[in-house]
Amino acid sequence: MAPYKNSKQDFSDTLTIEWILQIKNYKLTLDKHRCVGCQICSLACPKEAVKAEKQANETPSKPKIDVDLTKCNFCGICDITCPFGAIKVTIDNVPNNTLIKKESYPAINRVINIDSKKCPKNCSDCEIACPLQLIKVSRAGFDGKPINDICGLSPIEKQRVRVTVDIQKEYCPTCKICESACPSKALKITKIFEGKLTINSTKCPSNCHNCAEICPIPNVLTVNPNGKVTVNETYCLYCGACKNVCPIETALIIKRTKVSHKRIHSGTWNKALERLTSGRDSVKELKAAASIKKRNIVLKRLQDEIN
Repeated sequence: MAPYKNSKQDFSDTLTIEWILQIKNYKLTLDKHRCVGCQICSLACPKEAVKAEKQANETPSKPKIDVDLTKCNFCGICDITCPFGAIKVTIDNVPNNTLIKKESYPAINRVINIDSKKCPKNCSDCEIACPLQLIKVSRAGFDGKPINDICGLSPIEKQRVRVTVDIQKEYCPTCKICESACPSKALKITKIFEGKLTINSTKCPSNCHNCAEICPIPNVLTVNPNGKVTVNETYCLYCGACKNVCPIETALIIKRTKVSHKRIHSGTWNKALERLTSGRDSVKELKAAASIKKRNIVLKRLQDEIN
C-alpha cells in the first residue's frame, strides 16, 4: 500500500488538491469566486507551485489560478498572503498555521478599526460602498431586539439604538472604500500593500481596457474621454490582477514598496518579500527591522542596568 495518495479536483467554483497520508490529510482549496486572478499567491509561493494562466478569450477574463500538485507542499504561505482570503490550506481540516507559530512566516496585518459609537443611527453607507459585499450594518434597541427601520421611533428610542458594523475581515483586501464612504470617520483602514502603479499609455494597445475591466475594485482603473486608462491609487490594492491581463509587459508597471505584517526574522519571509516587492524596497524593510531589533536590545540593556 502506498504511503499516501493524492488528488486534484477542478470545478467551476473551486480547485482542490489533496494529500491523504496514513495519519494526516493535507488539503488546499481555492475559492474561485473570491479569487481575482492576482499575482500575490504566485509570487509568494516558494515552490513556484502556483501559476496564473491567461485565458484565450475575446472578452477579458481573469487569469486561471492553477496549483501544481507535484510541487505544492501545503506550507500555507499562499493562504497567509492572499489579500482576498481565497485560498485555504488545512491539515486534518484545521488551518495550517505552523509557519506563523514557528515565526517562519509573518501573519499579514489587516488593520480594520471600527468605532461603532460614531456611526449615525440610520447610516449604511459603508455596507453599500463595499465592492465585495463584506460589510453588514445592523441595529438593535435598548432591549437588544433588531431594528430594521428607525423612522418610527421616538427621539429617545433613537438615541438608545446601538449600531453594529460587522466586516468579514479574513476576506477584506483593505481597499479603504468603506473608510472614504463613512461620513462620521468611524472606520480606519490600513492597506496591506503600499506601492505605485504606473500606466504607460503610449504602449497600451489601441482600444485595450483589459486592466480596467478586470480590476476587482471599482473606479481604481477607469477610461478617460480620450480612451486612455487612468489610475486612482487611493483604493488600489497593488494586487497585480491588472498586470496579469495586460498584453504588453511594459505598459503597466506595479511596484510594491511595503507589506503590512507582523515583525519577524525569517529567511523564508525575506525571500518572499524580495519577490513581492522590488529588491531595493525589501532591503529597506530588512534594514528597518534590523534597526528596530538593535534598538530593543539597547533599551533592554539600559533597563537591566537601571534595575
